[in-house]
Amino acid sequence: MSAAFISPQISLLAKCPAGLEEVLATELNDLGASKTEILFRAVAFEGDKRLLYAANYHCRTALRILLPVSRFSILTEQDLYTRIKAIRWEDYFSVSDTFAIDSTIVSSVFTHSHFVSQRVKDAIADRFREKTGQRPSVDIENPDFRINLHMNSNEVTVSFDSSGSSLHKRGYHVSNAEAPLSEVLAAGMILLSGWDGQSNFIDPMCGSGTLLTEAAMIAMNLPAGHFRESFGFMNWKDFDKALWDDILDEAMDQQRDINCMIRGSDISEKNLRSAMANLKQARLHKDVSLETIPFQEVIPPPAPGVMITNPPYGERIRVEDITALYQDLGNTLKRRFTGYQAWVISSDMRALKMIGLRPMKKHILFNGPLECRYAGFDLYDGSKKASKQQKDSD
Repeated sequence: MSAAFISPQISLLAKCPAGLEEVLATELNDLGASKTEILFRAVAFEGDKRLLYAANYHCRTALRILLPVSRFSILTEQDLYTRIKAIRWEDYFSVSDTFAIDSTIVSSVFTHSHFVSQRVKDAIADRFREKTGQRPSVDIENPDFRINLHMNSNEVTVSFDSSGSSLHKRGYHVSNAEAPLSEVLAAGMILLSGWDGQSNFIDPMCGSGTLLTEAAMIAMNLPAGHFRESFGFMNWKDFDKALWDDILDEAMDQQRDINCMIRGSDISEKNLRSAMANLKQARLHKDVSLETIPFQEVIPPPAPGVMITNPPYGERIRVEDITALYQDLGNTLKRRFTGYQAWVISSDMRALKMIGLRPMKKHILFNGPLECRYAGFDLYDGSKKASKQQKDSD
């Protein structure tokens, strides 16, 4: 098993939010992954050490990149302890390193992930004590070495977490508005829309600006991990600094100037202060324009373009009349966004229908625990039927 670190071709697993699996698989394929397999909230794939580093750095929709190192079946609690203790942990980290266990449990053998994590911790600590006379310390917040344990029924997979902290933590988010979008969800929404950074982009209810920041990064071809200071694999014994520097240099060479307009607006000055703080942290504040204005009064950049927004759902932000808000949104899209493609995410299915447009596409996504519909609309000049009639008469 010690060859897992140095094998030229390794099996890997990328975790993602539900609904973004196909987007993540495309990202991984573009980076050179082989044997990609779409799972639930994950994509299995194969690659080498370079791909493991690159996936952490580039993938916009990944939450973690895991390296599975041991798979086994158990029948009892003692089986788990014995199999974990048999792993040669001293080959992978030292007694002076801190570690943490993340457990996901779907099992009749165990019902509590905290208990499983405790037993795994005990097995690892006991092995180190027997081998070295000392035991490593646990650090839940910022460990040197993070271990992932997944138990489905009586099948156990032990993986090393190459990401460290979740990859949604880009490193630019310093200020929040109410009910902010996750960076990974925001990037996934943009990629699902098909926007490629070449046409204009607007978010008329931008909150703390996550969609705007992710859009600017896509337009500039900045990797998702560009602003992060560290990844879990940097603490691994086989970390290849020269290879990592080569990946950074290659990404730098592929950056480009933004040649479209990216605009955000919000009725709340407090939200826009948060958006500006985040854009400044990402050094993208000169590439994105912000305006304090109700969405009903927004005049978008010239078409073609893409409008993506995360309006209030009435769940975490109270709205006096959610139906009227969505009706106003639909009327604004019809009146001001001709020639645009518009995308709206919401957990309120009834309110979403109040937009009054037939979606060309719908996706099921999750904003935190909230199941949402992400709906895309083509905005024609007049009705779709009238547009088709005009084409037929030409």
